[in-house]
Amino acid sequence: MTAIYGCGHAESKGEPKKEQAPAIATFDLKKEKLSTKLSLPGELIALQQVDLYAKVSSFVRTLKVDIGSEVSKGQLLMTLEAPELSSQLSASQSRIKAQEAIYTASKANYNRLYETSKTPGTISTNDLDQAMAKKNADLAQLEAAKAAYKEIGSVQDYLTIRAPFSGIISARNVNLGAYVGPSGKGSDLPLFTLQDQKNLRLAVSIPEIYTGYLKAGDEISFTVKSLPSQVFKAKVKRLSGALDLRLRAERIEMDVANASKILLPGMVAEVNIPLPANASTFIINKKALLDTSEGLFVLKVQDNKAVKVEVKKGREADDRVEIFGNLTEGDKLVAEPTEEMHEGMAIKP
Repeated sequence: MTAIYGCGHAESKGEPKKEQAPAIATFDLKKEKLSTKLSLPGELIALQQVDLYAKVSSFVRTLKVDIGSEVSKGQLLMTLEAPELSSQLSASQSRIKAQEAIYTASKANYNRLYETSKTPGTISTNDLDQAMAKKNADLAQLEAAKAAYKEIGSVQDYLTIRAPFSGIISARNVNLGAYVGPSGKGSDLPLFTLQDQKNLRLAVSIPEIYTGYLKAGDEISFTVKSLPSQVFKAKVKRLSGALDLRLRAERIEMDVANASKILLPGMVAEVNIPLPANASTFIINKKALLDTSEGLFVLKVQDNKAVKVEVKKGREADDRVEIFGNLTEGDKLVAEPTEEMHEGMAIKP
């Protein structure tokens, strides 16, 4: 055995043994188009929603609707009662009548003086001017009384609460006889909350890295937890055009028709947003990424030696990932790098 082993070594004792570069699997970097989908949580909210409050201090006289009532635009929802407003309106009417009488008298007096003044020497110019000034002042007082009456009448109109748009009453916080008002305890909660539930808007915040992939008119799909097997469609309607300073994301909204009212405002939706490929980029297998404490790298083979190139990740799809870095098409990259592979290491592709 010893003789055979000795014959197997042909090298001379003085010749050093050359280190062979390990053969490692590599691939050529190519550009491809990567189309992916992004899943994000979204919120369904009513297209229109309003909290209705009392404009004047009053008491609830009648209630015409309740929670779940479907109402149309302009429909009477409730009436309020404020006895002091009725008294103010009566007093204002009396002031108008009094001012009308005063103005009628001053106008008649001026007309008589004017007719008399046509005879030379009968009426002085000063008396005529004072009569005209008195008539004009009484007319101004009459107009002021009418304006005050109109103002009180407008305030009294606030005692009837009507629906500003068609929708459903989703909250009611008052009962008959309750005190309501623009301030104080009676204004803690709204009288009613009215929602347009037949038309919803789906709001979602898109992270900064994906904001360039969506535009108005793009179609998305979404699901809700209560109907997991049903997929709903919607189109992008509004884009905020700015990033939220807290989330660093752009808010986009889609209009969702909900005539059957199967979807409810406040539901959380799982939104699937398509991210089409706008241009060809470098796409590699995720195994070709070297994730270290210093960052993300790929190993490029240059002159049979390893060169670490720092990269950044883009979109991901299954086992493939989009990368950006100081790379060119046709570069040879190590297919499955490890942390033991260091910069300058000899590599046989």
